[in-house]
Amino acid sequence: MNFTQRSWLQWLTLFGWIAIGTIIRFINLDAKPPWSDEFATLVFSLGNSFRTVPLDRAIALYTLLQPLQPRPSASFGDVFHNLMTESTHPPVYFLLNHLWLQLFPPDEGLVSLWAARAFSAILGVAAIPAIFGLCWLAFRSRLVGQIAAAMMAVSPYGIYQAQEPRHYTLAILIIIASLACLVVATRCLENRKPIPIWLVFTWVGINTLGIAVHYFFTLTLCAEAIVLLAVVWKQFKIHNSQFPESTVRAGFGRRFIDISVNMLAKLAPTTSRLIAVAAGTTAGGLIWLPFLQSIPDNQMTDWIYRGNPFGSILESTARFLAWMISMLWLLPVEGVSQPIALVCGVIIVAFLFWTLPILISGWKIQLWRSRSRSGTQVVGGFVLVAIALFSIVTYALGADLSIASRYHFVYFPALIAIVSAALAICWDSNRLVQHTELNWTPRQQLRLKFLQTRGKVAVVLIWLLGLLGALTVVFNFGYQKIERPDRLVPIMQQGSQNPILIATAHYTRAQVRELMTLGWQFKHLYGSQVNSPLFLLAQHDRSSNRSVETLYKTIAELPKPLDLWVVNFTSARHDLEEGNNQICVPDSQRRAKVNGYRAKLFHCQ
Repeated sequence: MNFTQRSWLQWLTLFGWIAIGTIIRFINLDAKPPWSDEFATLVFSLGNSFRTVPLDRAIALYTLLQPLQPRPSASFGDVFHNLMTESTHPPVYFLLNHLWLQLFPPDEGLVSLWAARAFSAILGVAAIPAIFGLCWLAFRSRLVGQIAAAMMAVSPYGIYQAQEPRHYTLAILIIIASLACLVVATRCLENRKPIPIWLVFTWVGINTLGIAVHYFFTLTLCAEAIVLLAVVWKQFKIHNSQFPESTVRAGFGRRFIDISVNMLAKLAPTTSRLIAVAAGTTAGGLIWLPFLQSIPDNQMTDWIYRGNPFGSILESTARFLAWMISMLWLLPVEGVSQPIALVCGVIIVAFLFWTLPILISGWKIQLWRSRSRSGTQVVGGFVLVAIALFSIVTYALGADLSIASRYHFVYFPALIAIVSAALAICWDSNRLVQHTELNWTPRQQLRLKFLQTRGKVAVVLIWLLGLLGALTVVFNFGYQKIERPDRLVPIMQQGSQNPILIATAHYTRAQVRELMTLGWQFKHLYGSQVNSPLFLLAQHDRSSNRSVETLYKTIAELPKPLDLWVVNFTSARHDLEEGNNQICVPDSQRRAKVNGYRAKLFHCQ
């Protein structure tokens, strides 16, 4: 099918991918309970604070969930102040989400979870035409753009990001825009033409906005800078090889000076504007330097630095590969029996080994073609550099970025683009043999013959496995929430015949959010049908046993009988199990473990 001759079919097909991506992203959008990071987005977007939740005393469900109540008087200033003082994120997404949430009425007095997730889902849908445009620009091929749009529409990783009210889908859009600027800039370098002034200002604005959406956008900028340096060095070598023979015979010092001066004179219009882009981006990023300096010492990010990545290098490498594979396809591996998960895992790995030769052959042919060589080098180089930066941060700096899949949004759109470029060769290999500027060598002809045997079937199979992966995510058989209150709350309700107190130790605001997950689920499942539990956030003090003493004091003040659930409260659990509080005795029944919670029931008579 000749996409280039039928523009109407081109846009109709793109609309089809957008429609498919939209439907998938809105399936079961609010069916999964929110986890603690989602509560952070909801509270800060409303302009509220976690500090309003009382500590060291039993509080009712209404009080615990009060930060989730919309306030008509909340302003941008409230959003910015609370976010900057209580979180580790820049404010742009939260400010936009603040405006968005004002369009929707509260849901039973609380912020609408569907509305919050819908904003992220819409941004995720916008990435479909955006990746089409990037690939059309980078590879000069609408076919690559169509395949990229199709892959983005069903990407399991993209679906997972789009169904959470977090800033990652907005960051993905900005990365696509920044990569488009990178492609144009490298072409200007290769053609020795000055970068347009409009591109300089646009690129600086995009990069500054990206930093204000997520600090990890700086990894995108670092990868782009390294790719640009590689292009400049390549142009230097090309210019050196074309230098007059008389100069080449001259002494090393004079030759170096002459070549450098001549090259700088020819590349000055381009390099000077690249320097302007770098300077403008740096100036825009310096605004957030005071906040960036506080992040390594912030207790909210301590979990990234825990453990020894080198001690579990195989485990962290496996996680890296798992996140990359899930950007393309996935099968049910969570919420199913262990044999089914194992079979699905084997299928995923086997399909990867079947696919890799196809992708490698497609990449090499794209590199051989003059029409797509530049885009393949730039986008492919960006992916490799970004992955290398993630590895350096993980293994050299000790911050294990493999733990959280959400951080890998940095290279997600570029990976979709470069895979789609390889698949485009596989899809259209027959026409490529007939209409090409290449004089095929025997080795190249062998690769083409290999692709012709796989052809469109390989592309269709890869897309169908991606579709299965998308459905796997929306029906909660993959990328499950880190905390599963939908499993723990029914266990609490069934195991308790008396009024309930749920207690945890308070280290940071993360524990407030953890209790909110349980409170939200109680309200969602039971509403006013049962007596709501009480909640206790016992402030932890490393120098004393203050949190346990606060728990015992609270228990003494409450009427009995009482069912006490200690959740992620290790010191209290050990103390109670040792019998140091004779009022409460541990429940003898063994219960299933639940993701995100270490819970234990005690009966207080």
